[in-house]
Order: sequence, then structure tokens, then C-alpha cells
Amino acid sequence: MISVNNVSVLFPDKKLFDDVNLIFNPGNCYGIIGANGAGKSTFLKILSGEKDPSSGNVSMNKDARLSKLSQDHYAFEDEVVIDTVIMGNKRLYDIAREKDAIYMKEDFSDEDGMRAGELEAEFAEMNGYEAESEASTLLQGLGIKVDMHDKKMSELIESDKVKVLLAQSLFGNPDILLLDEPTNGIDIKAVLWLQDFLADFAGIVIVVSHDRYFLNEVCTHMVDIDFGKITMFVGNYDFWYESSQLAQRMAKDQNKKKEDKIKELQEFITRFSANKSKSKQATSRKKLLDKITLDDIKPSSRKYPFVGFELSREPGNEILNCEKLTARDADGNELIKDLSLRVNKDDKIGFIGNELAITKFFEIVNGEDDNYEGECKWGQTITSSYFPKDNTEFFEGVDLTLIDWLRQYSEEGSEIYLRGFLGKMLFAGDTALKKANVLSGGERVRMMFSRMMLKPANILTFDQPTNHLDLESIEAVNNGLISFKGNILFTSQDHQFVSSIANRIVEFFPDGTYRDVSMTYEDYINKYLIEE
Repeated sequence: MISVNNVSVLFPDKKLFDDVNLIFNPGNCYGIIGANGAGKSTFLKILSGEKDPSSGNVSMNKDARLSKLSQDHYAFEDEVVIDTVIMGNKRLYDIAREKDAIYMKEDFSDEDGMRAGELEAEFAEMNGYEAESEASTLLQGLGIKVDMHDKKMSELIESDKVKVLLAQSLFGNPDILLLDEPTNGIDIKAVLWLQDFLADFAGIVIVVSHDRYFLNEVCTHMVDIDFGKITMFVGNYDFWYESSQLAQRMAKDQNKKKEDKIKELQEFITRFSANKSKSKQATSRKKLLDKITLDDIKPSSRKYPFVGFELSREPGNEILNCEKLTARDADGNELIKDLSLRVNKDDKIGFIGNELAITKFFEIVNGEDDNYEGECKWGQTITSSYFPKDNTEFFEGVDLTLIDWLRQYSEEGSEIYLRGFLGKMLFAGDTALKKANVLSGGERVRMMFSRMMLKPANILTFDQPTNHLDLESIEAVNNGLISFKGNILFTSQDHQFVSSIANRIVEFFPDGTYRDVSMTYEDYINKYLIEE
């Protein structure tokens, strides 16, 4: 158990949160949510002991072992992969090293023998002889094959380093597991494996993530940082989101009888209790949800941007046709090999797999790259709009206010008109007078959406639109693209984003080949990623 007692974090010019009192129990998974800057990572650091609160304290069982996912992907470059995982249990790793050092002594003494015996007993008690086997199982589950286990970390690609650090945090059956963005940079197979692992995990899991699907699958509780407070709610992310929306509707409807509100709440809880999920979490959540009362649900102070794209005109039968498209990277390696792809009416195509190939394809079809073989041709009725992964050139060195920045892309130059688009993206009042070159990553993305919304199109291309965004903005973009009546070509790391939008999947493989099937993302995962 973790007990948070009267914890506050105060700065001279800002209060993150104060008077926090929470209890985290084994067998539950807690998702920490809050707007960017609310203090999610700070709260994790307080729980782990890396940071002291301004007041209050955090207590836990003295024998409890806490493990936290490392964010430094280059901290173990000189270490062997399997050893890096075992380092997740520092005491076990230190015993193994000391024990091995004693046995390597040429002048082995009686004292050395006694010390070795003590270490052997502790090592065995900690299941040390199964350590390499456990570490190997974790690595293989996450997609790191056995022939990579004896390599140095410096030899691994970035995504594999992330998986090793994740295995490190899971190693040795810790009592408390703190995970800050555990799904970032890993493939869908690894994410699904992690979900199953956490479903069977007996300890306390506390996770920060922008992946709504992951939060929905693993969490029994949400811990919301809002109004300068931290409040714990029963249920997964979708339950928290919809219950906060329900609370707002109820608050507005003051004339509605309490009996009607209770009935609406009960129907809402019943619907969520029946949701399919991992059996362990689903059973746990159902018991907890059944105890919720009307006073337990509260509206959120979150502000959601509005993302909506107008259709320029109904497209004709010819939308986009690519024939025998081949493209290479700077070293001459084939990223795309003989791609023939025709976009049909109503297609919303989710691209997955090799990110370099996907970006290359998007740049080619949107006229940003002419270094390819084959042909890509738009239909005559098509007007397209493109969201690139890298938006640096739009902002760096641009000494303009947000109003003037947006004016560059608008046929209508009036300030009132432009402020309307900025307001939809939460740049209201004096915020619209900020300079474009000082915006954060998430603010830049919202400005790029404003730019796209200025000019209606009938096909939209998005290269990782959810990067840098908070959950509120991801929700808004997701809803906007679900509602769009034209064609969409897109890629995203957000599972729920892809699942809720795509009706066709194109996967690019590392050798340049591809797979193109008309089906939902969930069906694709079940047929090609789980069964393979």
C-alpha cells in the first residue's frame, strides 16, 4: 500500500496541487491524467522519492520494492542487454556481481567462503538462479529475440532500447510499478503483451500515458489532477471522460429531478460495467462501479479545443491512384517497393509499420518529394490538405504573432475572423498575440490544425497528428476526423485513434513491401498481428 498524506507542491508563482490524500492498493492499476503542465510527472517523482513535496509525505511498506521505468534511453550503453534487465532489481544484481568477484579471487580465503555462502543464500531466496530466464522471458515477450540478449545496448535501435528499459522496470516482481508513458516508441505487439502482463500483476501499478486505449485496457482507477487537486475515481479513462461529461450535463440541467439523475447514472454505470476488457480488471471495476453514487461523479475543468474540417466539395470517382511506386532513403535502401494503391470513396486509410516509409509516401503524394519512381495522380475534383510530422519550418525564425501567422494562410485577413479559428484551438484573448516562434510542441500542432481548417478540402493527410498533444486535444482531433465526410490518409501511434477512424489498413514492412486490406484496425490486429 502507498499512502499519500497532505502532500502539496507549491512554487513561488504557481501551485501544482495541495492537500493531497490518497491510498493506492495492490491489485489495482491507477492512471494519472491531467492537462499538460498539471504535474503528472512531478507526482510520479514524489511517489518514487526522487522529489520532495513542499509539505506532507508519502509512506509505503518498508520492505516494498518500487520499480520505475527509466526515461534515459542511453543510460546503459556499455551494458549487455540481459544484464540491463536484471539491473531492475539492484540488490539482486549487486549480489550477483559481488558473488562472482569473490569466486574469481586467486587467494580465496575462509572469510571469502563465509561471505560467498551468505550471498548464495540471499541470492537463492531472491530467485537469483531464475533471473536470466525471467529476464529472457520478458525480453522475448516484448519482441527482443534471444540472439540480441548478449548484445551491448549501444548496438540496439531506439525502439528496442525502450523495450529493454521496460523489461527492466518489470523485472523481479516489484511490489510497486511506476510507468511514465510506457507505450511510447514500442510496436502494437509489445503494447498488447504489456497489457496482458499488467492484467496479471499482483502489485500496485501507477501509470502516466496519453494512450487512451491502453488506459482503458489496464486501469481500474483514474487519478485526475485538476483544480489544483488530485482526485481518485473508479473506472478506466473512458468511464472518467464520459462520467465527467455526464456530470456537466446534469449540472446544467438544474430542473431535472434527482430520481431522473440517479436513473441516468445507474444506466450509465450498467453500460460500462458490461464493457469487454481483461477479465481481472473488468471484474474489479464492476464491483467498484456498482458502489458509485451521484455525488461521486464531478465535472472536469478541462477545456477541449474544437477540431472540425469542412468538405470542399463531393469528390468524384477518381481520388488518388499510385502505380508501381518505388522510393528509397538517402542510402539507397528501398522504403517503398512497387506500391500500387487506389483510394476509393469513403476510404479512411490508417498507415502502420515503417514510419520512414509512411512519411516518404505522404511527402510524395502531397508534392513535397519528387525523388521516386512510378506514378501518383490525384483526381480532378480533389483538393487536399496535409499535416506533416515535422512542422519546424513553419515556426522557427518566424517573428509573427499567432494572428499574423495564421493570416499568411487565409484569404480573409480580418482579426475577428482569424481570432475565431484561434479561439477554437484555445488561443483566446491575449494568448493570440503570443509569438509563433515560442510555442510549445502541442501549441504548434494546434496552430497547424487551425491552418488546415481555414481551407476546406475533400482529402486530408495526417502524419502523426497526436504527437505532443494532451488527452483533451487528442480527443478533439479524434472526434473531428470521425465526423469528416471526405477521405483521410493518416498514421498515429494512438491505438484508439486508429481504431475509431480507419476502415482500411496499409502496413509498410522494413523491406519496402506492404499489405493493403479493407478492414478495421481491431480486425487487422486479430488477423495479422496476434495470429502471426
